[in-house]
Amino acid sequence: MKKILFTLLVIISTVVSAQKFEGLAQTPPLGWNSWNTFATDINEQLVKDIADKFVTLGLKDAGYEYIVLDDGWMAKERDANGNLVADPVKFPSGIKALADYIHAKGLKFGLYNCAGNTTCAGYPGSRGHEYQDAKLYASWHVDFLKYDWCNTENINAIGAYTTMGNALIAAGRPIILSICEWGDNEPWKWAGTIGQQWRVTGDIINCWDCEVGHGSWSSSGIWKIINMRKDIRKAAGPSNWNDYDMMEVGNGMTNAEDRSHFAMWTMLTSPLIMGNDIRSATPETIKTLSNKEVIAVNQDKLGIQGFRFTNENDLEVWIKPIENNAWVISFVNMKEVPVEINFDWTKHEIGDNVNNKQLKVKEKTYKIRDLFNHKDFGDTSKVLKTTIGVHDVFMIKVY
Repeated sequence: MKKILFTLLVIISTVVSAQKFEGLAQTPPLGWNSWNTFATDINEQLVKDIADKFVTLGLKDAGYEYIVLDDGWMAKERDANGNLVADPVKFPSGIKALADYIHAKGLKFGLYNCAGNTTCAGYPGSRGHEYQDAKLYASWHVDFLKYDWCNTENINAIGAYTTMGNALIAAGRPIILSICEWGDNEPWKWAGTIGQQWRVTGDIINCWDCEVGHGSWSSSGIWKIINMRKDIRKAAGPSNWNDYDMMEVGNGMTNAEDRSHFAMWTMLTSPLIMGNDIRSATPETIKTLSNKEVIAVNQDKLGIQGFRFTNENDLEVWIKPIENNAWVISFVNMKEVPVEINFDWTKHEIGDNVNNKQLKVKEKTYKIRDLFNHKDFGDTSKVLKTTIGVHDVFMIKVY
């Protein structure tokens, strides 16, 4: 009897545990999502225009590849066979044709759905249709699925996301599963065997450090998001990313705040998913978003998430070890006035005990590179001196 029970437990365990596609998202995905700017006001021409701008603005060349349609792409009802249907007014050519257009640009295509009965905006969710929907996505050549958590009626998060993960595997097309349950069920503890990235907070909003209420829930500004979770960096690594939400760069903050926001998302190894209207983005916004030296920090093959080193007198200092025994250090001015920094390398023991790495400035001299301004900035034999503007960042590579 014990042997039979053990066998049944093994079978059950095998059925409920997802095994995600190997090789996907070895570095954090880079792309664009429609929600932050357009919500459900999306259509076929908009998405084609965004794909075109990826190429003409140099964003594709900088590494961005995923174009993700968020909530609102589908009709309000499934068809007679229970299949999801694209809204015929918004997407008259259908989703497969749109995916083909994006793929022809050398880019990848993503869609949204939800683990509940309906999506957050009231469209058909995937509950009870997971395998059917996954098969449909595969037939449309979808590359990325953002899977939300509205209207779930107390179902188990691990079970719900495992079911969709298994459905994607069964469908046979490698699709990134972006788990979006807002960090409520601590996905950094369990999602690594199911998806490639998982949201660790609620929704972001385009402000420096604020919280905006929406009745029973709220949106958080950049620093509220950054400070929301503790001790989750160990979960990050190739194909396993803590997702701090789509970026608000270009959505109304200052250029300095945009730079700091972008720098911090790269330091945190968060997926870099643009949330602005790149068709009308300013040259300064595109300059920030397409900075290859800063993006390289996010795409470093070690995949180590950075962390706060010090926070004194409203000067945040974050550090991140990268390949070849190099480090990236970001100094962020939280004040409402410019600040001068005098950083004496000999007075700071910079290291990452989790990954057993040290910056040994007392044993060797390291070169310094200013990543936003693409220029060399001396070395560690001298005190680091510079001025940082209001809410701006000084981001350097020490190598």
